[in-house]
Amino acid sequence: MTTNLITVNPGDKLMKVKEIFEKNKIHHIPVVSYKQIVGLISKTDFVYFMRGFSRNEEDRFVNEARLRAYKAEDIMTKGLAKLTPNQRINVALEIFLENRFHAVPVVDESTGELAGIITTFDIIRALASEEVTAKQILDSNKA
Repeated sequence: MTTNLITVNPGDKLMKVKEIFEKNKIHHIPVVSYKQIVGLISKTDFVYFMRGFSRNEEDRFVNEARLRAYKAEDIMTKGLAKLTPNQRINVALEIFLENRFHAVPVVDESTGELAGIITTFDIIRALASEEVTAKQILDSNKA
């Protein structure tokens, strides 16, 4: 789980979202209001939003004006699946498989505050540190 998160507020302009994606090697930005997660913006969400903008150099100023006009809440994904820190990793894997999400917020059970985010990359990194052979994975799929 990643705990050192860069977040935005629902009212933050998409220009801020663009700058965060450009300056950081992240693919998901939690949208937080008073320490409660209200949405998530993936890099894919942002790219789909930007596709509607012209790619002509002359329209660069129009695109920047649009980024200043739209807010994080306009493109964020709502109704997120959430995990608690004590849930088994299998729950996250089921969410990833069934919903095709690539990130799930982890929320503190007692306060409801955002504690972190678990991504498919986090799971891959954890598995990469394991001494598991390809044969073990194939054998477990047969069971």
